[in-house]
Amino acid sequence: MLAGKTLAVLGVGTMGEALVKGWLESDLGLSVRGTAKRSASRKRIEALGIEPSPDNVSAVTGADVVLLATKPQVVPSVLAEVGAAITPETLVISIAAGVPTARIEQDLVPGVPVVRVMPNTPAVLREGMSVLAGGAAAKEEDLALAEALFSPVGKTAVLDEGLMDAVTGLSGSGPAYVYLVIESLAEAGVKVGIPRDTSTLLAAQTVLGAARMVLELGQHPALLKDAVTTPAGCTVDGLMELEEGKLRVTLLKAVVKATQRSRELAP
Repeated sequence: MLAGKTLAVLGVGTMGEALVKGWLESDLGLSVRGTAKRSASRKRIEALGIEPSPDNVSAVTGADVVLLATKPQVVPSVLAEVGAAITPETLVISIAAGVPTARIEQDLVPGVPVVRVMPNTPAVLREGMSVLAGGAAAKEEDLALAEALFSPVGKTAVLDEGLMDAVTGLSGSGPAYVYLVIESLAEAGVKVGIPRDTSTLLAAQTVLGAARMVLELGQHPALLKDAVTTPAGCTVDGLMELEEGKLRVTLLKAVVKATQRSRELAP
């Protein structure tokens, strides 16, 4: 579906770079061009080996897919700049947090299909999580094309757009929460005498392995937790400390707070 198509990435920042790297390593047969406002980001475009475009209008002209990867606050100005150059034959994909498809559609000519996607940074290792939602003009083939683009860089799911802010709070922001957990576990290992490098390895591999258990065995996390928790063993004491420290409710509140912030980002 993607071979021979041209993809224009508007705003090759951290997330855009992660996606482009994943796509290039997946060898999808795409022709990728990109734009960036800052000089440091423009250097990243060159380092990626993709075609740098002098401006956004040049980038979208003739492109089969346009990826809006800019900050949410600048989406309206970017759309005002490129809207007239995008035709209904072009698929517009937005990864801008908090920006609904209806807001994007109002600055495009009628009939342009828009798909909203919330990916996350592990896409750079092709282990990302991307959730898709179609706009008013998006057809099944448009969602299929978007899914074909994001499937090579991780797992995908399609949800109602009304849930996209919640997705942003969970999987979009989620890697940062997990990094904090890994960092804390590694620091704890150092505290009890394990060398820092080894402690970080233990923490990170443990999180990776536990995640694969959830995904590949298909069991509820609570059941997998119980399998580790032997009677009168070490794990139950550790879990009691986590519950007393309110780790569970703190993570819940983090997702809720990030979801609320995503809603506030809409221009």
